[in-house]
Amino acid sequence: MHATSTDSLVVDRVHCGPPESGNGGWTSGELAAYLSPGAGDGVTVRLSSPPPLDAPMTVTLADGVATLTHAGHLVATARPGIVAPLKTDAVDLAAAADAETRYEALAGHPFSTCFSCGTDRDPEEALCLRPGPLADGSGRYAARWTPPAASPSLVWAALDCPGGWSAGIAGRPMVLGEMTAAIDDLPVPGEEHVVIAWQTGSSGRKHQSASVVQTTDGRILARATATWIAVDPATIRPKEH
Repeated sequence: MHATSTDSLVVDRVHCGPPESGNGGWTSGELAAYLSPGAGDGVTVRLSSPPPLDAPMTVTLADGVATLTHAGHLVATARPGIVAPLKTDAVDLAAAADAETRYEALAGHPFSTCFSCGTDRDPEEALCLRPGPLADGSGRYAARWTPPAASPSLVWAALDCPGGWSAGIAGRPMVLGEMTAAIDDLPVPGEEHVVIAWQTGSSGRKHQSASVVQTTDGRILARATATWIAVDPATIRPKEH
């Protein structure tokens, strides 16, 4: 029999995605940390329901899997996963800044308070990423990012939303369904980085993306693949109990 441990996790309102639920990337990063991944180790997080805000959720760690529940309902699970090395041409800061001018949410954001990419957030407390399509015709999206801290959960959040925009959030609001991420090195706080994302597939309501965080000299620090689910924004609310 394997030992089981429990803990409590709270996603505060600062780290929201949709207005009444947690940001998928941030929440996934917080849960992934319970598996204590080493450098380059991948973790897959599957979100089963919107994470509630400002509410204690139960984390159960057993048999190498971390399970997040709230009032008896499954919110997410984290288990070891694999992210193959993602190869993509480097993007410099000037090209990323130019891509930001084409950020589709500048004309209307389905979740404008999102911690990662919301247009109604203060840069002092949120990432405020503006991923837009590059001008090189590759279909890739890019945004600049200056991390305030060397935090794995911040890296997960930075990898999150750019993937969604590259997968087509502008045409069909989507939420994160599953994300597998690996961090080879944490970013240096206060230094500029670039997040690059691109669509890798689409079938029905499901859309796939890949994303990386790179340094200004083109070194990839973190990588992720994700599956997104098209939704009606009005329905994205945690279960009430």
